[in-house]
Amino acid sequence: MKFSSFSKISAALIVALSLTACVEDGDDGISGVVGVDGAAGKSGVSTFVTRDDVIKTNANIAYAAYSDALISATELKVVLESFVAAPTTANFALAKQAWLDSREPYGQTEVYRFRQGPIDELKADGTLGKDDAGEGPEGLINAWPLGEAIIDYVEPVDGLSGPESPANAITDNIIANTTDYSTIDAATLEGLFEHGEDGRNVTTGYHAIEFLLWGQDLNKDLSGAGTRDNSAGQRPVTDYSNTVNACTSGTVATTDNICVRRGQYLVTTAELLIKELKAVTEQWEPVSGAHYQNFVAGGDVSLAKILEGMGRLSFGELAGERINIALIENSQEDEHSCFSDNTHRDIFLNAKGVQNSFNAKYVRIDGEVIEGASIYDLLVVEEQHELANKLRGALEATMAAAAVIDTKAKTGMPFDILIQEGITQPNIKAIIDALVAQTDDIEAVIDALGVTKNDLRGDTDQDI
Repeated sequence: MKFSSFSKISAALIVALSLTACVEDGDDGISGVVGVDGAAGKSGVSTFVTRDDVIKTNANIAYAAYSDALISATELKVVLESFVAAPTTANFALAKQAWLDSREPYGQTEVYRFRQGPIDELKADGTLGKDDAGEGPEGLINAWPLGEAIIDYVEPVDGLSGPESPANAITDNIIANTTDYSTIDAATLEGLFEHGEDGRNVTTGYHAIEFLLWGQDLNKDLSGAGTRDNSAGQRPVTDYSNTVNACTSGTVATTDNICVRRGQYLVTTAELLIKELKAVTEQWEPVSGAHYQNFVAGGDVSLAKILEGMGRLSFGELAGERINIALIENSQEDEHSCFSDNTHRDIFLNAKGVQNSFNAKYVRIDGEVIEGASIYDLLVVEEQHELANKLRGALEATMAAAAVIDTKAKTGMPFDILIQEGITQPNIKAIIDALVAQTDDIEAVIDALGVTKNDLRGDTDQDI
């Protein structure tokens, strides 16, 4: 993979690596990892691991993960442009795969939310602090579920495809309404984001692109009236046709300009995704990034943020909002990647991000491993051996449960099948229980390290 267009990112990552010390566990618990004077701890962990070391490693890994998300989004845009220029079946498949690939690094960055960082509190001018809407760019990047009817055609049978309130609907949809939205550009899409302050009126981000590639995930008869099956959305490639009189909106023939506008929407959304990811990545850039500087100098405040982000993602966002709501509602629309049936990867990658933060290890998209002083190491140094092993085991149990969901999907039982009423659901319940258990252990670690603990369970009203 070539990184020539990312020289600034690559150069800064070299600096990050120079700031990161590698720590490994030995097979027998004594790895021979040593401190600067040649001494080694009996547990195989350097006795010189400090809280500042853990914080700096976390920041370096955050930068690497967001850099990968930016690189992958840039590659996605290139593939989408090629598809729009030549909308063949083969290029359509490549576009979908590029979207799936772009989700792999981004899913592991979700652990950096919930801690007053750039993803949550970056203003339009690139500085930190809540904007006028009270939030950062996370919604523009990854908001869900969509009221996809604001973007493109939908089947009337899908009652959840519109906004939360009918009063916040727009006339027709952005792609079809050539009168009110004569030009599909960044200003149009950003201006209509959460139209009417309605959280389902999502016009940008990963899931808008997902919808434009896959279309709605209806049932096998395309009307939503049949039995839920294991297929994803079934948008036809002719929705992007550049052949005269061949454009469609699903099964309905339409005018050629609609396919042109759909392609413009697809590429523009990718451009906006890159813009937002670039701004977040620059804040995490080692040495020069404003947030990086403040975070690595933050002492126990930053350590608390690492652990609170791990706990809040585990319990409220992942166990509660992303899994339990879809389960109790038996709702395809409430699954995170509902158009592509990629929710199993969302679950796995979000859980992996939490584990990455504990182990201080991240594998980049090119295979390079970024690692260093970990929370596990710190707990051992501070003589919290039992708790260190307990949380490590809890995280491993969660990953094992997530791996089952991942495997089930890859062998024909995606998330929306597993949550159906009438189907035994031990695999879904197992991942929820594991996430709750690891949150308990994260709270115990926060207490043991004596850092400030805010509410780790307030991000959902789910009883889990």
